[in-house]
Amino acid sequence: FYMSRIGIRMLIGQYLALREEKEEGYVGLVSQFTSPAEVAKAAIEDAEFMCTRQHGDAPIVTLHGRLDLNFQYVPTHLHYILLELLKNSMRATVEFHGVDDMPPIRVVIADGESNEDIVIKVSDEGGGIPRSHAPRIWSYLFTTADPSVQQGAIGGGESDFDTGSPLAGLGYGLPISRAYARYFGGDLSLMSMEGYGTDAFLYLSRLGNSDEPLP
Repeated sequence: FYMSRIGIRMLIGQYLALREEKEEGYVGLVSQFTSPAEVAKAAIEDAEFMCTRQHGDAPIVTLHGRLDLNFQYVPTHLHYILLELLKNSMRATVEFHGVDDMPPIRVVIADGESNEDIVIKVSDEGGGIPRSHAPRIWSYLFTTADPSVQQGAIGGGESDFDTGSPLAGLGYGLPISRAYARYFGGDLSLMSMEGYGTDAFLYLSRLGNSDEPLP
């Protein structure tokens, strides 16, 4: 269902964008020169705003790797995925360490001429995920946050990309992020060490190398 929804939104958005005045470097919604580093900076700014609003402060996020990289992709999809990963990392870091002693979150961008994918790693020291939760983290509506967050958020928020939504607790951020990644032939996976932290690996396939995943 969600994959079909992404496809429909992509088709409508692409059609409308192509009818509007052309933005330099874009073909509809697709940017010819998407910069993962610039998209990450925007996502970091939004996540910091949401975390500070809820907890009073936010962990520092550092960028590493191929900061000069550009490739063909849909920036709004990448922003959504990175924002969800950063929100989760920030919440975990604040709750595990408190606001007075927060270790930084690392975002690493990896790519090479012979690489099959562009890979982005979001690494935190937020205490990790219990192994018993691992089979459920990709389930819609599964969350470790206070259930009152879901009740208060019903009907709220204007869009999937709204910074007015809660920092965590709705339960669909990770599975929808993985659906966005898989829509263009990528993937999203997590490696967690309970008591220490979690590494999220986002695999992005260069557009033109994969087909739309139709049912």
